Amino acid sequence: MKSPIMLRIIKLVAVIILLQTLFFKFSAAEESVYIFSKLGMEPFGRIGSGIVELIACVLILIPRTTLLGALIGFGTMLGAILSHLLILGISVKNDGGELFTLAIITLLCCAVLIFQERRKITGLLRFKI
Repeated sequence: MKSPIMLRIIKLVAVIILLQTLFFKFSAAEESVYIFSKLGMEPFGRIGSGIVELIACVLILIPRTTLLGALIGFGTMLGAILSHLLILGISVKNDGGELFTLAIITLLCCAVLIFQERRKITGLLRFKI
């Protein structure tokens, strides 16, 4: 995909979805508390995942760190999707699968960004101390 406008849209979609869920995590919204209680990770898992998602958002928006942010976002959403499939169910508290769908959309956006930035993966693996 060579269209810079399309890539910006994909970045924004991932970031907007991640950011809008932060409000619910950090404000201890009933649904977030329910989810992380059911996973046995309340409150540390809820707050910790919120911090990780916030970091991913910032990294995705910075061109030099988009790959790292997309990898973090991909991993986080993969965990969310697996939690839905294995423990929570697709629909949580009668949301009609909205959270599950948003996780899939974010995962796909991050996958596209990873694919687009794939040439930078070897550079990410080289650590210089």
